Formats: sequence, C-alpha cells, structure tokens
Amino acid sequence: MSGFVVDWLNLIIRWAHLVVGIGWIGTSFYFIALDLSLRKRESMAEGVYGTAWEVHGGGFYHVEKYLVAPKTLPPDLLWYKWEAYLTWVTGFALLVVQYYWNAGTYLINPAVLPLLPSQAIVISMLSLAAGWFIYDGLCRSVIGRNTTVLAVAVFALIVAASYIFSHVYSGRGALIHIGAFVGTIMAVNVFGVIIPNQKKVTAALLAGQAPDPALGAVSKQRSVHNNYLTLPVLVMMVSNHYPMLASTGQTWLVIALILVIGGGARHFLNRHDAGDPFHRIWWTIPVTGVALVAAIVLTAPRSDLDLTGVEVSEGEVLTIVARHCVMCHSSRPSHEGFDAPPKEVILLSVADIEKHREQILVQAVHGDAMPLGNETAMSEEERRKLGAFLESR
Repeated sequence: MSGFVVDWLNLIIRWAHLVVGIGWIGTSFYFIALDLSLRKRESMAEGVYGTAWEVHGGGFYHVEKYLVAPKTLPPDLLWYKWEAYLTWVTGFALLVVQYYWNAGTYLINPAVLPLLPSQAIVISMLSLAAGWFIYDGLCRSVIGRNTTVLAVAVFALIVAASYIFSHVYSGRGALIHIGAFVGTIMAVNVFGVIIPNQKKVTAALLAGQAPDPALGAVSKQRSVHNNYLTLPVLVMMVSNHYPMLASTGQTWLVIALILVIGGGARHFLNRHDAGDPFHRIWWTIPVTGVALVAAIVLTAPRSDLDLTGVEVSEGEVLTIVARHCVMCHSSRPSHEGFDAPPKEVILLSVADIEKHREQILVQAVHGDAMPLGNETAMSEEERRKLGAFLESR
C-alpha cells in the first residue's frame, strides 16, 4: 500500500475520530455539569431528584432528573451511546493504520525491545483487553466501594501500564498505547456497564417492576470515571505531535503528571459547577500548577549531552543526515511509508540542515523521536556530533 493511500486513510479515519470524539466528550461534559447543577425546587413531580433551567440558542429548557426512573417512559427516549462506540472504533482503526501497519517504523524501537511486528501487535491487543478486565475487577471489588481508594488504584494501574509500555514500545508507541488503554476502559464502560444497566432499568419499567437503584449508581460511577479521564486521554492521543513527551526516558512519570494535571483541572471545574465555594476547591489549582511545572522541567531538553570538545565537519554531518534522515526528508522519499517529506522538511544540504536547526535539535539530538523507531540505529555519538555542529551555528 503506497504512502499516499495510507495518508488518505489516516486523514479520513482521524477526521471521523475527531468528530465522534467531540460528540462523546461534549455529552460527558454536559451531563456531568447538568447533574451537578440540579436543584431541589417546590412542586417537583414524584421521584424527581432535582431540576435545572437552562438557556441556549434563544430558547429555555427545563430538565428533570429522576432518582431511579419515572413510572412510565415515552417511546422517543434518547440514548447517548453511539458517540462512545464510534470513538473507540475509529480510534482503533487509526491505531491499525498508523501503528500496526507501520509497526517497524512507529511502534517498535529495537533499542527498547527487539520485537517482530506481529509480536508488537499481539501484545498491544492483549494489553488493551487486560487493562479493561483489571480496571473492571477493581471497580467490582471491595476497593470500588471507596471513591478515594479506587481513584488511587486506577491511577496506579494506568501508571503501571505506562511503565510496561515504555519498556516494550518506542516512545511514541508507548504514549499512544496509554491513550488507547484508557480510551478502551472508557468505551467499554459505556458498552459493557452503563448502557446494559440502563437497558435493565428500562426493561423493568416496561414490565411494571421497580428498577434496581444499584444499577443507576454503578452507571454513574463509571460515567464520572470517564469524565475525569477525558482530559488526560486527549493529551495522550495528540502526544505523537510533541516528541518532548516521549524523549525523557521516564514516560511513566510524564503520564502520572498528566493524570494529575487533567484530573485536577476536571475536579475544579466539576466542583465549581456543583456550586462548591472557592475555599473548598482552591487546593486543586496549586496541585495542578505544581504538576504542570514538574512536567515542563521533566521534558526540558537534555542537559547530560556533553558536546564540549566535539569537532565535526560539514561532510561528516551530511553523511550522518544522509544515513538517518534523507530516506524520509528528501523531495522523493525512499522510505515506503512516505510519498512526500514529512512537514515538507528536506535535508539535502548544509543550508537545509541549518534552516531546520531547532527541529533537528528537539527531534534527534535532545530527544530520540527521530529517526522514527530509530530504525536506522542512530548512535549517541552521531547525535552528539549533529548537536555539536548545530550548536555552533
């Protein structure tokens, strides 16, 4: 399959993934905010937990939430599920096209673990399934009865998965797999818990029976988990555009900080929507801020790369670039994965190398995002020589 066809598949699937993902995230944010804004009012119908008045698009809306469910249901009941299902389907399709199809380039780094593409793909699929079963087991166990303990356990699960992935895949592959790992948990929460529980409640009502309140409580728990995981998973899914996230050698710690940043921001917004006074939620701001500063420091350019005394000629630099970069970064790439130079970066001359100095320093000197998957086995000595040359310009 040519790089041109793969690029179009990538674009179409990514576009679809963004569209349905926006729909899913939007409904998650909206319904959590709606739940938190419900108020007790006079003359509410029997069984109503709370109501909210909203204004949007020139109209007014009056929403009521039942503690379990009303005695009867209308035939035009709206279900919010396909956004979640299609987000996972398009996301997995994107994983196949971008990472499975080019596993040797994007997924595998022989310096981390020499894998065959088939081995990397099998590990990927098994790990995504295992992540869901471990998470679900935690929620159903005694741990799941305590919100704080469960939050710590899920945090530890994701960080542990990050540590494992960073010792199996390339930096990019590890980060995207954490996104897929968390995204799978979120999607199966909808498919395997929330919607089935809602169907059981609906079936009980249609049969004239009283629904089990526990079904709604479990669904709400999983829905809240999805809401808190949304901000971190968004960062993971765009992480391949930011090589500094994968170049620290401590991916698990970067992920841990992203979880704190995203979770802290989400908690502040949720509790603000619930009407909590500032003095009860102010602590989330410094916690999130400290985590953000720590992430910036952790991902800063390498300071341990000693360039003193390294002398390199223009000819040596051109040889290094020809060996490791030109296969992709030429007007007609020879790499099977590209029909055009990535980001229109061409590196055929010293002038070209100087023009893209900052990008090369970030991608190939202070980090190891390039060459992709280090498939040409670029050495530390070569990176030092390239860095010394660029720093002298």
